[in-house]
Amino acid sequence: MLGERLSGAGWAVRGTSRYDEKLPPLVAAGIDPALADPDRPGTILDLVGDVAVVHYLLGSAAGEAELLEAIHGPRLERLMEKLVDTPVRGFVYEAAGSVDGALLEAGAEIVRAAGVTWRIPCEIVKADPAEPAKWGEEMTDAALRLLSPAGESK
Repeated sequence: MLGERLSGAGWAVRGTSRYDEKLPPLVAAGIDPALADPDRPGTILDLVGDVAVVHYLLGSAAGEAELLEAIHGPRLERLMEKLVDTPVRGFVYEAAGSVDGALLEAGAEIVRAAGVTWRIPCEIVKADPAEPAKWGEEMTDAALRLLSPAGESK
């Protein structure tokens, strides 16, 4: 889906996980794997030197409520503040999934505010990850809109 369509367009796709055992499925999907932890934004920032678009796909993240609040709140805010000093040209936030809707909306608002404050082109995607075909299409279209000079996905 996302990796195939973007790779087919000549783009490399990197995916991250906090856990080594979650990296092999990324490789199997043709995605360049890397370890990173959204609770430690520096681990993400270390990987964006050659990244055009960041997809923050944590709408179905699992963990303690405190961690989920942090990665959709202050950690996300710190990441957005630091992205302005990187080559990243766009940011896609997954605003749907199993995480509490209020947290996802708060995260989406952080992303929108960062887009205005630092002029970071952003997309908020509310496609349901339980519908993988539609989700993948909307995520890919969001990336292509951010990368296209005309802001068009097709």
